[in-house]
Amino acid sequence: MPRWGMVIDLNKCTGCGACVVACKTELNVAIVGPEESGKGRTMLCMDIFTFYEGEFPNVKTRHMPRPCFHCDNPPCTKVCPVRATYRNEEGLVTQIYPQCIGCRYCQVACPYTVKFFNWSKPEWPKEMRKALNPDVSVRPDGVVEKCTFCVHRLQKAREQVAVENRELEEGDYVPACVEICPTGAMYFGDLDNAKHAVNKLKRSHRAFQVMEDLGTEPKVYYLSEMEIE
Repeated sequence: MPRWGMVIDLNKCTGCGACVVACKTELNVAIVGPEESGKGRTMLCMDIFTFYEGEFPNVKTRHMPRPCFHCDNPPCTKVCPVRATYRNEEGLVTQIYPQCIGCRYCQVACPYTVKFFNWSKPEWPKEMRKALNPDVSVRPDGVVEKCTFCVHRLQKAREQVAVENRELEEGDYVPACVEICPTGAMYFGDLDNAKHAVNKLKRSHRAFQVMEDLGTEPKVYYLSEMEIE
């Protein structure tokens, strides 16, 4: 059984935000506006954490894209009283939106702060409604949302390879954020498959996991930046 994961090369990431826009469009993430954002109610299933190193004038800007880490030992699934969030057999931490009661226990339990609560009924400007992805549901207010690694694309890929009478290969299933990245900083595949790039990259001397000491076993790896002379 595949164990889907991601590797992000921080040396290649420019912080352009293409992955954020692609994710928001692909998953029909609601636009909350400046007033709700001011209350800390932003909704982004993928965001970019930007931080700075050094002091002026020798300041360096660092960017770290941050999707859901789809942990192998996810704390969010342990606290949900209705099992609206759970880890499936392929290691994806999924969200059953109709089952969610909005208690937000999972949001509090997540140490990576990658879950977001839908505070109000989602609305889009008239000119943007036709851009909604028909393959993904529009979630109601009162539920927790998160990155799904575009699991609907996995279903499409399975249907396609079944028609072609072959096995699922690397590149058949790719999340929107990985597909859109202009610098190729993001890699996706089966972490346990030796033929996939992510399997090799996760063993690089540059590879690290965020807060791995917590024991959550995240399936998103980062390749640390190298100084380029």
